[in-house]
Amino acid sequence: DRSSLARSQDTKDRRSRHCPYLDTINRSVLDFDFEKLCSISLSHINVYACLICGKYFQGRGLKSHAYTHSVQFAHHVFLNLHTLKFYCLPDNYEIIDSSLEDITYVLKPTFTKQHISALDKHGKLYRAYDGTTYLPGIVGLNNIKANDYANVVLQALSNVPPLRNYFLEEENYRSIRRPPGDIMFLLVQRFGELMRKLWNPRNFKAHVSPHEMLQAVVLCSKKTFQITKQGDAVDFLSWFLNALHGALGGTKKKTSIVTKAFQGTMRIFSKKLPHPDLPAEEKEALLQTEEYQEQMLESTFLYLTLDLPTAPLYKDEKEQLIIPQVPLFNILAKFNGITEKEYKTYKENFLKRFQLTKLPPYLIFCIKRFTKNNFFVEKNPTIVNFPITNVDLREYLTEEAQSTEKNTTYDLVANVVHDGKPSEGAYRIHVLHHGTGKWYELQDLQVTDILPQMITLSEAYIQVSH
Repeated sequence: DRSSLARSQDTKDRRSRHCPYLDTINRSVLDFDFEKLCSISLSHINVYACLICGKYFQGRGLKSHAYTHSVQFAHHVFLNLHTLKFYCLPDNYEIIDSSLEDITYVLKPTFTKQHISALDKHGKLYRAYDGTTYLPGIVGLNNIKANDYANVVLQALSNVPPLRNYFLEEENYRSIRRPPGDIMFLLVQRFGELMRKLWNPRNFKAHVSPHEMLQAVVLCSKKTFQITKQGDAVDFLSWFLNALHGALGGTKKKTSIVTKAFQGTMRIFSKKLPHPDLPAEEKEALLQTEEYQEQMLESTFLYLTLDLPTAPLYKDEKEQLIIPQVPLFNILAKFNGITEKEYKTYKENFLKRFQLTKLPPYLIFCIKRFTKNNFFVEKNPTIVNFPITNVDLREYLTEEAQSTEKNTTYDLVANVVHDGKPSEGAYRIHVLHHGTGKWYELQDLQVTDILPQMITLSEAYIQVSH
């Protein structure tokens, strides 16, 4: 019976996998870095990307936004952003075609163990779909409004191989149990997605927008850190590392990839000082009491804060302010176990000294450039003269630690710089590409190569060494 034959043929056709519209796909408008929501209903549920104009629409059934769009504009090929399946609308059949694999890979890059182990072994340039060549990992991040303070920190962390490798493979953290209603795990997921985008060798363009990562930051930090307002890179780094550690199930006792990479330990010796206005005999008497004896505390750290000497306001003959310089080892003396520093709290004064007991695989220095006074923030412009390789920290370890810690020298891998005035200003970062051994400067979308000797002339703010 011909009609039933025709009907079954028709059903077959409707399920048919070959689509005549694949050549209408426009890869140059596809951008999967933004929030996956329907451009009309703003819903996150069941969102499809139109592969002809790049816009996102909800649903694919009759009267859905994607369906309506396909009829109205004759755009026929759609990708479900969640299931990664392709459909032809309005006919509504799934398309299975290997020529579309590059699109799914940009949406959701995946990395094998072999791929990951080779990342730092070569300096192969890749060509993006838009024709630009790039080194995976050395990729600009879009400054959406005023989020360069967060971008430089994300770039620095992306350049720490153990941390990066952990996040490139979703299996490493997929099964971490979180309490119900916990939003912090979103940071882990978004950071993993960002790492995979930054290191993707098959990108359509040679830069990435951290939009979804930053939305998670705004949400999880309860708006302490924003996209539209300049923040402080050190404050962000400190919050982000601790939040990531907690979201990965880490505690004070339980380690995570964050503490494995960055955590060291130190001894803090502190003694209380009598109030400066007291008569001398009273001070003497107090110093004999228990309360004023030196106490020792073992403490962990994820980064070391280095204090700059107060910048002198010298001017040379031409009335130019001279920018002071200080050797790195002068400001590291804070951790030699001898140098004492006075700390004032609201009520009390303490003298403290510090000594390191265990060094982490990756060491972060934060150079304290900003001091908050009652009314404004001041910036210290002192240039720190630091070697790029072979910074030896052995002399800052206790004697016991000196005998047990084998490797005490560090080479710089990332250098975050703050230029300009304290509250405005802009951030940029220098990163070492491990495969080529070359240094690059990243500022928002700009990527340029830089000579290592130029790096030491900058107002370094955060340094990561290995």
